[in-house]
Amino acid sequence: MGTLTDILRLARARAEKMRLPYEGALTPQEAYSLLSLAPGARIVDVRTRAELDWVGRIPGAIEIEWNMYPGNVPNPHFLTHLKKQADPESLLLFICRSGARSHNAAIAATEAGMPDCYNVLEGFEGDKDANGQRGRIGGWRHAGLPWTQS
Repeated sequence: MGTLTDILRLARARAEKMRLPYEGALTPQEAYSLLSLAPGARIVDVRTRAELDWVGRIPGAIEIEWNMYPGNVPNPHFLTHLKKQADPESLLLFICRSGARSHNAAIAATEAGMPDCYNVLEGFEGDKDANGQRGRIGGWRHAGLPWTQS
């Protein structure tokens, strides 16, 4: 996949090109590589408890809902939980279903003073295909990366 420096350079270039307000944007494969290349790097999975239980989990991920289930209500304690569970100086790799909530979580964490926030593009399930189904185009699971299901 490349060296730590190569992956971070590519992720930062994507963020600059996309005008993102956080450090970088990663593919699922790049995010997985960073977990072994960067000591202390953590995946922060911001999907709901229901998604984690019904769709699958990433082993070792920090799990903090961005929106709470049921009701899709914003989690007012997201940053408090994040600060308790993650080293704010570590690489934080945010992931959700398809990359939208994790984008917002990476913005919030960056604005809260966490300097190394990255969004995992494609998310856990990827975009919908022509039939409206996820899991077939992109995403962590589609890439064959480690995950478990209840």
